[in-house]
Amino acid sequence: MKFTYGKRDWKTLRRGQENCYLLTNRKGGYSSLSMVGSATRNEHVLFMASVKAPNNWVQLISGLEEIISVDGQETTLRSQEYVGYTKNKEGFRHLDGFFMDDFPVWKYRFQGVSLEKTIVMKYEENLVLVSYEMENHSGKDVEIKVKPWMRFTPKGTMPMKGQTAEISDDHIVSGDYTLFYRTDGAVRKTNVLWEGDLYFQEDAKDEREAIGSQFSDHEYYYSLHPEEKRTAYILYSLHEISDDPNEITTLERERKQHLVEASGMQSDLGRQLAIASDAYVVDRASVSGRTIIAGYPFFGDWGRDTMIAVMGCCISTGRKEDAESIFRSFMKYMRKGIMPNMFPEGEKEPMYNTVDASLLFIYAVYEYYQAFRDLEFVKEAMPKMMEIIDWYRKGTDFHIRMEEDHLISAGSGLEQVTWMDIRVEDHLPTPRHGKPVEINAYWYNDLKIMEYFSGLLKHERMQEYGMLADRVKESFLEKFWNDEEGCLKDVVSGTESDHQVRCNQIWAVSVPFGMLSREQERRVVEKVYQKLYTPYGLRSLSPEDPQYRPFYGGSLWDRDTAYHQGTVWAFPLGAYYLAYLKVNDDSCAAKEKVIEDMDLLEGTLREGCIGQIAEIFDGEDPQTSKGCFAQAWSVSELLRALKKAEQKE
Repeated sequence: MKFTYGKRDWKTLRRGQENCYLLTNRKGGYSSLSMVGSATRNEHVLFMASVKAPNNWVQLISGLEEIISVDGQETTLRSQEYVGYTKNKEGFRHLDGFFMDDFPVWKYRFQGVSLEKTIVMKYEENLVLVSYEMENHSGKDVEIKVKPWMRFTPKGTMPMKGQTAEISDDHIVSGDYTLFYRTDGAVRKTNVLWEGDLYFQEDAKDEREAIGSQFSDHEYYYSLHPEEKRTAYILYSLHEISDDPNEITTLERERKQHLVEASGMQSDLGRQLAIASDAYVVDRASVSGRTIIAGYPFFGDWGRDTMIAVMGCCISTGRKEDAESIFRSFMKYMRKGIMPNMFPEGEKEPMYNTVDASLLFIYAVYEYYQAFRDLEFVKEAMPKMMEIIDWYRKGTDFHIRMEEDHLISAGSGLEQVTWMDIRVEDHLPTPRHGKPVEINAYWYNDLKIMEYFSGLLKHERMQEYGMLADRVKESFLEKFWNDEEGCLKDVVSGTESDHQVRCNQIWAVSVPFGMLSREQERRVVEKVYQKLYTPYGLRSLSPEDPQYRPFYGGSLWDRDTAYHQGTVWAFPLGAYYLAYLKVNDDSCAAKEKVIEDMDLLEGTLREGCIGQIAEIFDGEDPQTSKGCFAQAWSVSELLRALKKAEQKE
């Protein structure tokens, strides 16, 4: 899917900064700037390398400034907002077009000189390529300078005034970092230039640190005679460079085309989601395997997010080996039946405060088997899956245990164990301690999966899992069904939060093995549609609830207390569409309806991070993406639902 933008999309600098691009490299590194080439947040840089995959990040090159000189008259093509708004760089006024297909492309024009700029990241390496096509129709000699602005600091920090770099023929050294470069232009040293008043508009909205800094001390330059055309390139890498720039671009374009074809997606939307999903499947050096980045630009790899996202990002797209590697990465660190919630970096101890990651792991292995029919991997995973069931039955950390009614309860005090896990100091805005609805839906689903796998493997515990599942179903129907509202309780805890209408109930319908009657499933789907549905996601709480918060933004307190109190989340929308298909028996009409509704997602693909789906939106009027501008489970779950709708069986 090609996204094209023109001058009406950057009538002002602020307007042009509303959208950004994202390129990634499977190492956790990325490149991301706004559509007009500016930084609107701390994490916006041309080259964010990952020195140890996936999330030991260092920001190296914040951006490149192109300066065109015609007959002694210079103009910059750079756009950037500064504190006070009076010294802004407005290079966007010379920008004719911006395109995002496989790569971001800018087309500039000034006094008869045209410049086309393309950025590419090399797969599996910390390397970024910036290439140019230059044409001089000014009738005069022209010089084009490219000035690199640098940071050379860990992600989330800024260079201090006085920081400098040493540049040699093939590398730049500043502080603890060495960056290799190669260019076909001439290089010259300049006086050190310092900027300490960069203004990050998106950070300011969320009351994060909104002022940044950068420095520059050299430039690359190119001369063009009248009517001359030429290409140019600049390569940056953490390692010595021997790559051919043209080959980098060709191979990356071919790789993305192969991903699309292997995914089997038929629609333009589906093919775009397949491309988008590739951004999240990354290496984890500590286990020599794969994992999934939860979201850019803020998150690392988390257990819950990974087990949800692997189903769409890998299984739905045919990435069998990646799925297996991800499962093995997390199985290695399982403890007392719990998958890591926050993965370890280096020698750090993992965090295990999640009740659902392990349950989702079993669910994901089932989806893996349905897609690939590889029973050998199921055999490999079976001991871990059995261990999960056994620990949950007898009780494990974070008050996770099966109660006498055979339902799972979890959490106590300030423990955050479900996906609605925000804690603000000593306050939990959405305390869901007790028996959460989706956790027990997963629990039953997993027991039926274990019964199914035990049958395939001729395992002696098949009957045991089936009998326990029957008891879970009996208790669930007795305690969770709210006949007056025609939906499920959100949690069984003996508090008022039990009866809140939340999106969590949709998973009790969308899972392969559900407990509700078909009529009950229909009523849940109808209730969710009536109270929670939007084209970009499901509200996390009904607008009729006294605790509903219609807007996400402002201070950390304001954002965190609204996070799960009405804010729209994209990823449950995938479960809604799967549930809708289920209650309509996967009919052709239902599939056509889902495809028609999902076409509306093209609106959000064009805004925010182009070609991606964000983490969240406002509950009241979900038109602008918020939170992580690119979120793994958002893309994954919607991709998974669309894959189901596109199947012609």
